[in-house]
Amino acid sequence: MPSDSDIDSAAGPVCPGPVYRGPLPPGNTVERAPVTVYDAAGEASRAVAQEIADLVAARAAAGRQVVLGLATGSTPVGVYRELVRLHREEGLSFRNVVTFNLDEYWPLSPDAPQSYHRFMREQLFDHIDIEPTAVHIPDGTESRASLLDACALYEERIRAAGGIDLQLLGIGRTGHIGFNEPGSPVESRTRLITLDRVTRADAAGDFSGERNVPRQAITMGVGTILDARRILLLAFGEHKAPVVRRAVEQAPDLLVTASVLQRHPDARFVLDRSAASRLSRFESPWLVGPLEAMGLGWTEPLTRKAVIWLAQQVGKPILKLVDEDYNEHGLQDLLSARGRAYDLNIEVFRALQDTITGWPGGRPGKPRRIRGLASAAEEFPKRIVVFSPHPDDDVIGMGGTFIRLCEQGHEVHVAYQTSGSMAVWDESAERHVEFAEEWCRAFGIGDAAGTVAGHIRGLLRAGAGGAPDEVRTVKALIRRTEARAAARYSGVAPERIHFLDLPFYETGTVRKRPVGAEDVRIVAELLDRVRPHQVYAAGDLADPHGTHRVCLGIVTKALAELGDRPWAERCEVWLYRGAWQEWEPHEIDMAVPLSPDEVERKRLAIFKHESQKDRSLFPGSTDAREFWQRAEDCTRETARLYDTLGLPEYEAIEGFALLQHRGS
Repeated sequence: MPSDSDIDSAAGPVCPGPVYRGPLPPGNTVERAPVTVYDAAGEASRAVAQEIADLVAARAAAGRQVVLGLATGSTPVGVYRELVRLHREEGLSFRNVVTFNLDEYWPLSPDAPQSYHRFMREQLFDHIDIEPTAVHIPDGTESRASLLDACALYEERIRAAGGIDLQLLGIGRTGHIGFNEPGSPVESRTRLITLDRVTRADAAGDFSGERNVPRQAITMGVGTILDARRILLLAFGEHKAPVVRRAVEQAPDLLVTASVLQRHPDARFVLDRSAASRLSRFESPWLVGPLEAMGLGWTEPLTRKAVIWLAQQVGKPILKLVDEDYNEHGLQDLLSARGRAYDLNIEVFRALQDTITGWPGGRPGKPRRIRGLASAAEEFPKRIVVFSPHPDDDVIGMGGTFIRLCEQGHEVHVAYQTSGSMAVWDESAERHVEFAEEWCRAFGIGDAAGTVAGHIRGLLRAGAGGAPDEVRTVKALIRRTEARAAARYSGVAPERIHFLDLPFYETGTVRKRPVGAEDVRIVAELLDRVRPHQVYAAGDLADPHGTHRVCLGIVTKALAELGDRPWAERCEVWLYRGAWQEWEPHEIDMAVPLSPDEVERKRLAIFKHESQKDRSLFPGSTDAREFWQRAEDCTRETARLYDTLGLPEYEAIEGFALLQHRGS
């Protein structure tokens, strides 16, 4: 499966710019726990793996064992891969290591695809020289009658081993550590717990739907975790940013279990920049301390961010801000560095005003005001490639702009990077199989269709963790025909609709393969064939399933490989967002306003994806809104924010960030 290290290191170029990773200035009271921030998850994973390796080696040299507490999920995979590399290439031995895993679903066989027993074997234990008897993972096959004794025995084994020396943790979107859901007592020990709805929704992908996710799990308790001598909590990706801020900056709260780590004498949060993006040091560093003390300065992006923040704080349009507003809200240094409020307001207002355009591909005979590559900006019409991670992301994230680019005469190509086959309900697949069977019968095509249909129906009704090839084929065809219908409705010529079916995705389960050279080659070949002036790619890295981050990383790698091509030097790369999040005003480089009619047309394009309407298989959260509703709410909120800042009022706005200009 792609680890968060794969994903965020691949997507790392999206977030250039200054990063403050050191301790905050003396007297800081904002962050209540030690935090280390890395540019990318891969860098963080290697650092943590080296810390573990140093501990293991030091104990081995002293003739002592070391006890590790281990976690599962995509977050620690990069750590485990680096530990395996250190074992194979640098001789790191694990013969003196004893491990205790945090948790396991209950009831669940250790050989099930979703089992943490199987996960740990595949990701770590089968590739190192650890003694099998030194590995401990809660048993998901324990009977209910024996569970209490089994949990007590797990605690006793930890004590007998001398306690946990270093505990590795992830963090769930509810703030849970292990499976200690909100409200778990600080003194709790290993026990059976009922899973929170959000936790089960996040696990739905692994189990082919939320209804198949076990409702309970065995987990180490909060008290068990806090007994560890050292704790490292890893969090990677923008979807973890809100809960990381709550855990680090708010007072300890049992409703955010990870926040109790603030009380531990040697606990540290290890973050990539995406997961740290909501911390005050990034969101509003001027409130943390002098920028100079953090190695930062009043750059244009940070100035724009601060002025917009101030306007929202005081509830004024930008042009009505006065010196007193700046002084009373911690922005005295900004005025000292950049001059009086009047001039600063005009500068930021004009920068925002210049992001608005109804001609995203440029207008013949008229120069663009928005930031872009001047050499490509004047080309008209343009060759454009829109990358869509799943078959509906193009119309959800930029449907209005998509339609407008086609109508304004550009050569628009759309490339669907994955089949999206995992996000189709079995009932929907069975309905399409029945249609195909009836269609063949109606036209006298033959009996083979009935045989195939019966076989596939049997597979669907049997259910499984993962999807057989035949079932995935049916579901992929459903998504493909829907995508083709939406693209045609938007104005794309049939020969410009491309289905890439990137290999990393096609595993039959939500656990994907690592990104490989073949994934990059497929994307690079399309780009080199089209030679686009503009590329649009999904930049909503808060997608909890990670596919958007993986797909963006593949696009950026392909573009890097093609960097010496003449067309590539002139190519603009625009990032759109959709159902998961929208760009903040200070992040937007191009704002495409939509009229009420265009909002409706975008909605109708989304409706072409019938299998995703009413109820998505993997909504990714407890958000009950359909994807089209989320998309409309996001774009209307962007328009509202522009309006409150003193800019023209629109029905909706689709925002885009220029890849080369992102930063803070």
